[in-house]
Amino acid sequence: MIQSFSRSDRRFFKFPAVHPCEGVSTETLLSSLITLSSSICSYQSKFFATQRRNARETIREIGILRMFFEEIQDRGLTLSYSTVLCFSELHLTFQKIQFLFEDCTREGARLWMLMKSEFVTTQFRLLIRAVATALDVMPLNLIDVDGEVKELVELVAKQASKVKFELDPDDEQGARLVLSILNQFGKGIEPEFQAIKQVLDYLGIKRWSGCNNEVKFLEEQIGFQCTDSDEKEVPFLGSLVGFMNYCRAVVFEELDYRNANQMVNSETISYLNPEDFRCPISLELMIDPVTVSTGQTYDRCSIQKWLKAGNMLCPKTGKRLTNTELVPNTSLQKLIQQFCNDKGISLAKSRSQSQDLTRTIAPASLVAAEAMRFLSKFLARKLIFGTTEQKNKAAYEIRLLAKSNIFNRSCLIEACTIPSLLNLLSLNNMSTQENAISALLKLSKHTTGKREIIENGGFRQILEVLKKGLSLEAKQTAAATLFYLSSVKEYRKLIGEEPEAIPGLVELIKEGTSCGKKNAVVAIFALLLSPKNCKRVLEAGTVPLLIDILASSDKAELVTDTLAVLASLAENAEGAVAILQTSSLPLITKTLQCSTSKAAKEYCISTLLSLCTNGGVEAVAVLAKEPSLMASLYANLTDGNSHSSKKARSLMKILHNFHETSTSELMASAVPHERSVHVW
Repeated sequence: MIQSFSRSDRRFFKFPAVHPCEGVSTETLLSSLITLSSSICSYQSKFFATQRRNARETIREIGILRMFFEEIQDRGLTLSYSTVLCFSELHLTFQKIQFLFEDCTREGARLWMLMKSEFVTTQFRLLIRAVATALDVMPLNLIDVDGEVKELVELVAKQASKVKFELDPDDEQGARLVLSILNQFGKGIEPEFQAIKQVLDYLGIKRWSGCNNEVKFLEEQIGFQCTDSDEKEVPFLGSLVGFMNYCRAVVFEELDYRNANQMVNSETISYLNPEDFRCPISLELMIDPVTVSTGQTYDRCSIQKWLKAGNMLCPKTGKRLTNTELVPNTSLQKLIQQFCNDKGISLAKSRSQSQDLTRTIAPASLVAAEAMRFLSKFLARKLIFGTTEQKNKAAYEIRLLAKSNIFNRSCLIEACTIPSLLNLLSLNNMSTQENAISALLKLSKHTTGKREIIENGGFRQILEVLKKGLSLEAKQTAAATLFYLSSVKEYRKLIGEEPEAIPGLVELIKEGTSCGKKNAVVAIFALLLSPKNCKRVLEAGTVPLLIDILASSDKAELVTDTLAVLASLAENAEGAVAILQTSSLPLITKTLQCSTSKAAKEYCISTLLSLCTNGGVEAVAVLAKEPSLMASLYANLTDGNSHSSKKARSLMKILHNFHETSTSELMASAVPHERSVHVW
C-alpha cells in the first residue's frame, strides 16, 4: 500500500512526500498516480492570487500525464521494473506539487505567497525539472500505448526540461508595492489609500473577512516560527500583520456579520491568562512577583538584574524609581499559583519555553508599531465621529486588536479610546454594547487601561452592564472586566463598597451560563482578597449558590474556582458558619475524593481545615464519621504540594485528636460501673 500523502497538520511550505512502499503492485501505483493527477488538475477551477502562469503550465503537463496513466490502466499493461521506478519518482514529485498547490490557494495566505513569490517560483521550477528527469529515464518505447498519447508524453518531457518557470512580472510588481507601503509605515508616513487598495484588489481580497483571514494566517506563522526557535522572519511577518490589520480596519467599512459573529461566539472569556502573569522584562510567568515604586510588577530575579546593572528607570513606564524597595505582590502570586495548578503548568518548565513575540510588550517591528499607531488614531476618530455602524465596527476592531498583544493595548489606550468605548455602553444596541464591553475587557488587562477606566467613571458604567446588560454575553463580559479591575488593591476596595456590585455578581451566578458563573465566581474571589468584602459576599447569599455549583456542575474549572471562594470564606468565622449551615461537609469531602484536579483537592482540604478550626467540635465530629476521608488525606501527602500536604497533616491531626478524646471519654464514662463491681 502507498503511504498517505495528505496531512492536515502540515506546515506551510513543507512538503512531507513519501515514496511508495517497496513491492507495491502496478495496479495500486497507477491508481494512486491517477488520483494524484486528478487532484492536481482540479486546481484549474480554483483561484490563484499569485503564480497563475506557473500553475497553469504545471496543470497542463500533469493533465497530459494523467491521460498516459489512464491509458496504461485501461489496457492492463505489464510494466517493467525500470518503468515502475520512474512512476514511483513521479508519484513522489506529484505529492510535492499537490502540497505546493494547496499552499498557493490556501485561504488567508495570499499576501505571504505574494511576498514569497521568488521562492515559490523556484519550487515550481525544481518540481517540474524532477518530472522531466523521471520522464527522460523512463523506457517509453517499451510501453505499448496509443501513438498519439506517446507523442504527448514525449512533448511533455521536452517541455518540462526546457520551459522556464519565471517570476510573474505582475507578482513582482505587487510585492514591490507592498514593500513600498511597509517602508512608508516604517518612516512614520501613512500610505495612500489607493496604493493599499491596489494591493488588495490584486490579491482578490474584497471583504473584511478575507483580510481577517490573512491576519490569522500570518499570526499562525509567527507562532510556528517562535515554537521552532527560528525567528528570523518574525519581524517581517509582524510588519505584514500590522499592514493587514490596518487594511482590515481602514479599507473595509462593513463587517461580514455572519463570519464575525462566529468568531465572537467561539471566543472564550478567560479570567486567568498567562499573558497577564508574565514579567514585562523576561516575558515569562512570574515566580516571585514584586512591585516597585512606580506601581509596576516584575519577577524579582528580573528586576534585581535590571537594578544591579545600574538602571534606575522603571522598564515598563520609563519613570525614575524613587527607591529600590521591592514589595512582594502576594495577591498576584496566589493567582499565578492557582492558574498553574488549574492548568497543570510547571513554572520551572515555562522558563524553557520559547517566547511568543505576538504577546510581548514590544512590537514585532518598527513597521508594525507605526501601523498600529496610525490605526489606533483612526479607530479613536471613528468612535467619536463615526456613524452608529462605524462605531460598532471600531469597537469590534479594538476587541480583536487588544486580544493578545500588549503593545496594541498600549497604543489603543494612548489614543484615548477608553472614554469613547465607555460611552458606547449606554447605547440601546446589543451588538455595540457587546463589542464595547469586550474591548474594555481586553484593555483592562493593561495597567494604564485599568486606571483610565476608573478615572473616567467607567466602573459604574460597567456595573450597569452587569446588572442591566442587553445580552447575557455583555453581562458575563462585564463580570470578567470587574475581575481585572479587582486586581488593583484600591479598586478592589472601591468595587466592594459599591452596594450593587457583589449582588450583581451573585445574580449572574444564578442566571449565567457556565462561562458567566465562572466570571462571576472569580470576580468574587478577587474581591475577597480585601477582607472587608467577606461580610458583603456572605450577606449577598453567595454560599448556597456556590454549594449548588458543587452539587450540579460538571465543569471542572468552575468547580475548582468555586472551591477557591469557599476556602477563602471559610478562613473567616462568619464564613465558616455560613458554609456549615448548608450541610455541605459531605459534598466537599466527596469532591476531595473524586476530583482529579490537584488545585481542587487543595481547596477542599483548606476549606475542611478552616471549618474544623472555626466551626468547632461539631464540624470535626461530622468529618470523623467519614471513613474514606483519612485515606484521601493520606493520598494528598504524596500527591499534593508542600503547602497542601501541610494542611492535610494539620487536618489529620485534628481528626486523630478527636478520636483519641472520644475514646478517653468513653473509657471515663465506663469507670463508675467497673468500680461498682467487687473484684475481691
